[in-house]
Amino acid sequence: MPAPVGRSARFGFAAGVALVAALFLIGGWQRRWIADDGLIVLRTVRNLAAGNGPVFNAGERVETNTSAAWTYLVYAGSWLSQVRLEYVVLTITLALSVGAVVCAMLGAGRFWGGPASGVLVPAGGLVYIAIPPARDYATSGLESSLVLCWIGALWLLSIRWAQADRVRLPSVLGLAFTAGLGPLIRPEMAVVGALVLLLVFCAPMPGGLRTRAAFVAVAGALPLGYQIWRMGYYALPYPNTAVAKDAAGSKWNQGFAYLADLVGPYWLWLPLLILAGLAVLAVRSGVQVSGPQVSGRRRLRSPRAVVGVLYLCALLLLGYSLRVGGDFMHGRMLLPVVFLLLLPVAVLPVPVTGSLTRARAVTVAGGLVVLGWAAIAANTHATGTQIGKTGIVDERAYYSLYTGHAHPIRAEDYLDYPRMRPMVAAIAATPDGGLLVNTPGFTSWDVIPPPAPVPPEGVGHTVYFLNLGMTSMNVPLEVRVLDPMGLAYPLAAHSDRLTDGRIGHDKSLFADWAIADLDLVDEHPWLPAYFDRNWVRQAQVALTCPETRDLLTSYRSQLTWDRWKQNLKRSFEFADYRIDRVPKYDIERCGLQIPPETTP
Repeated sequence: MPAPVGRSARFGFAAGVALVAALFLIGGWQRRWIADDGLIVLRTVRNLAAGNGPVFNAGERVETNTSAAWTYLVYAGSWLSQVRLEYVVLTITLALSVGAVVCAMLGAGRFWGGPASGVLVPAGGLVYIAIPPARDYATSGLESSLVLCWIGALWLLSIRWAQADRVRLPSVLGLAFTAGLGPLIRPEMAVVGALVLLLVFCAPMPGGLRTRAAFVAVAGALPLGYQIWRMGYYALPYPNTAVAKDAAGSKWNQGFAYLADLVGPYWLWLPLLILAGLAVLAVRSGVQVSGPQVSGRRRLRSPRAVVGVLYLCALLLLGYSLRVGGDFMHGRMLLPVVFLLLLPVAVLPVPVTGSLTRARAVTVAGGLVVLGWAAIAANTHATGTQIGKTGIVDERAYYSLYTGHAHPIRAEDYLDYPRMRPMVAAIAATPDGGLLVNTPGFTSWDVIPPPAPVPPEGVGHTVYFLNLGMTSMNVPLEVRVLDPMGLAYPLAAHSDRLTDGRIGHDKSLFADWAIADLDLVDEHPWLPAYFDRNWVRQAQVALTCPETRDLLTSYRSQLTWDRWKQNLKRSFEFADYRIDRVPKYDIERCGLQIPPETTP
């Protein structure tokens, strides 16, 4: 454990942590917003509150949110506070983001032995908050802040476990529970949680076999229970977003372009190299990493082992991000990787006793370079608002520009996004209901009506549009919202991936499928002229494919015990199932008869 230290050293460390936290709080607030994808979560929360279950559209069991933990955390915050959802999310995300940085710095302080090792100054913590995407996603309504706060908490708990002279059962089980949450925080975080759990499990543990059994039970109970429930409820072994984005696919070239989009403009490699060098210099200068003196297998319970495991996690997450092609949001997918790399150097020791040595001079010089870098990087605008060849864009700046709001937070702020107000007007003007599709000019909406006779109350509206968040949050829950990419529409999610499509948007199911799926009018002039009725009729036939019918039944039929068991049994089969987005080709794939074509 760290040795007793003077009050001034402790105060200096606390002041450094408070300063970085305050700067991040201010920076995050200055760039506050909620992304369109962040609003998607709120639609599910609204359905939960309305008693429809954790779904996006009532009557359809589709998991549109990548982070299960984030969904229920927002729901709990809304239920407890009874405050407007957007403000609940804004508060939680900002608090978690600041908490992540605080945990990182406190863990690094313990790692370096506390203020006893010298003056602990902000280093990696300052580097992280200087990166513009870090401040952009300090709010945003996405699960990014939860991911980072979980990593920071896991780091702090792991260091405390590694430094303890005597490991106590409650601390081990607390660490087990926290690490076990990984797949619920975000599916790829299972890698981080699993490796930390493996490290702790393989290290010496008091209590023998009984303690290890309790460790496994506490770590696995919640994620395993949720996984079994998910497979029976949603008929998938992972969120539908993973199917829609083909999370197991590979786009290496796009992945390296995504990495360059973050590292290049900010020269991010520079502070990482300097901080790594200063950390090595601190160790060679006599600063001891705090922890009990151990040898042999006991070395697994050491701060160095924890750092090694977390750096391995960073490399694995980086490799995964490169493989899948990164993301369309500038920097977001790589923030956990950067955060993991900066954990041990979130603060660094600067010895203050003795003569002015070369090591201290180098440390001060390196710190000044990092400080200068931070000042420049914090004010660098790396990615613009135009979607270029890479498909990567500054999402916050993009939506600020196209909504006309510097801080688009509330759902109605997005009504000023092109096409949103005409959509609301089109719904109000068509009481019979039908399918809303955006016209080829992207300026207005066509409503494809239901066949006659129409019930007096109508058949309800369905909106078919890519931007799920702003669309779904500006219409009642009774309005069904589907997307051609498949986040909320499994039929689209299970279509083929476009080879050269924009990353994160490389599925696009023709609206003909939705017309056929909803059994709407397939004749001109009620069918807009830009639709080919032969395609619609081919889609009607393609939808009779037995495997496709089974997929649709898995999430649309009433959830009986038998249905739940069938979903559980066939969840991996459903996850692998794919259709061809061209109806004629899908008919051939399924071995069905192509209907005769009709003349216009």
